[in-house]
This record gives sequence, C-alpha cells and structure tokens, in this order.
Amino acid sequence: MGVEVHERYINPYTDFGFKKLFGTELNKDLLISFLNALFSGSGKEIKDVKYLNSEHLGDGYGDRRAVFDVYCTTEDGSRFIVEMQKAEQAYFKDRSIYYSTYPIREQAPKGTWDYRLEDVYTVGLLNFTFPADEYPADSYKHEVKLKDVEDNHVFYDKLTFVYLEMPKFNKTEDELVTMFDKWMFALRNLSRLLERPQALQERIFNRLFEQAEIARFTPQERREYQESIKDYWDYYSTMKTAEDKGRAAGLEEGRAAGLEEGRAAGLE
Repeated sequence: MGVEVHERYINPYTDFGFKKLFGTELNKDLLISFLNALFSGSGKEIKDVKYLNSEHLGDGYGDRRAVFDVYCTTEDGSRFIVEMQKAEQAYFKDRSIYYSTYPIREQAPKGTWDYRLEDVYTVGLLNFTFPADEYPADSYKHEVKLKDVEDNHVFYDKLTFVYLEMPKFNKTEDELVTMFDKWMFALRNLSRLLERPQALQERIFNRLFEQAEIARFTPQERREYQESIKDYWDYYSTMKTAEDKGRAAGLEEGRAAGLEEGRAAGLE
C-alpha cells in the first residue's frame, strides 16, 4: 500500500519525481533550461536534447550494469548524465567516475578509429554535503576537470563533473538573481511550497509547476509517486538509523575509554 501524499508539488528527490521532471520527452524543455542555467557563462548553450537508453550493461556476460537517472545527448554530440543522489555513499566519487566511463566507451565505433571523443558531463544533485574540510560552508557548486597538478591548467577539457550540494543552498526568494539561483531554489524547496513564488515568473517555471502539481497526475502516476515517496522515506530512515547507531557506538566507546583511563589514573 502506498503512503498518503499531502504536498501540493512533487518531491524531486524521489526517483519518480526526478525522472518525471527531467527524464521525459514531454519535459525536456525543463532539462534544457536547467542545464543552460548550470553552464551559463561557459560558452556552452544547449538547444535540444535526445534521451538515450539509461540502462547500460558491461562488455561481457555477467558484467555489472549501470542505470542512470537521466542520460541524454545534445545537438553537438555532448553526452550528459544527470543524477539525483539521495544520500552519501562510502564510495560516491568512485561510483561517479565509474559511471562516466560508459558514455566514453560507447563512442568507440567498430573498425578504424582515431580515438576522438565528444564531451562527457556528469551532473550530480546531492542531497548531502561533502566532508566539512573539503569545501567552505558557503560553497555548493563544484566543477571538476582533469588538471595538471604543477601549474593547475586543464589537461583535458572533454570530461567534466559538476556536483551541487543542495543542502548548502540557503538563498531566500529575495536573494534570487540568476536563472541558476532560481532553479536551485525551485528544486531545493519544491515539495515544501504551497504557492508558486513571485520570483519565479519565467515561462519555464510555468511548465515546472504545472508538471510538478500532484493534483494533475493520472491515477497511475499518483500510485507510482506514492510508492516512490515510500521508498524515499524508507531509505532515509534506514540511513538515519545507521547514523544514530554509529553515533551511539562512538559515544559508548568514548565513555568506556574515559572510564578506563580514569581507573588507571586512580590506581597510579
């Protein structure tokens, strides 16, 4: 049985919600607008996208598969992986690098080839933050490329990773200036909104709120979304329980070590 949904707008952190907004041909204008806002000022403008098969198998029988949230190519041949990461994983960066190898390898044609590759972008919307010592508290957008460690120049500019630490984005509606600000605000707060914010008046946000309004869903879409919400909260609850247990175990170990040290000092 699904859970009861009380929000007006969809939660984009759910599998169904994210793919509903960004992973369908009907809503590809939302994806195009978001990517153009994300890469504004870089000289890259996306006019159209073509969705590709999001499930990829390895080269041989029994090889591990990769399933992307959204996988598409643009009119200039660039490939984009766009994913919503619900919670931190022990080897999240490794997984991100591993997934990027699929759109690289699939560019190899049969027969003679000169090894020329098209651009590959991995975009991760993270519902968690990196360790506190990795980035400043107010830094939430990170663009990563292969660089030379000696002089810091970009060694290879066709492989790009962009990570957005969503919990760090705390701008209020009055502070939204750029389209990127507005998209970040919309995705960060969508499921908590009761009305469309006055700051989001662009036509593309008409589409966003229209497609995100749960009351417009078909009965089948509503059932699928309810299941996705249940999976989301089950996953969150599991991670929170593991975190609480780890914290409790750490406190217990610290208390035991303190008692032992105190006993040894007393005997001394």
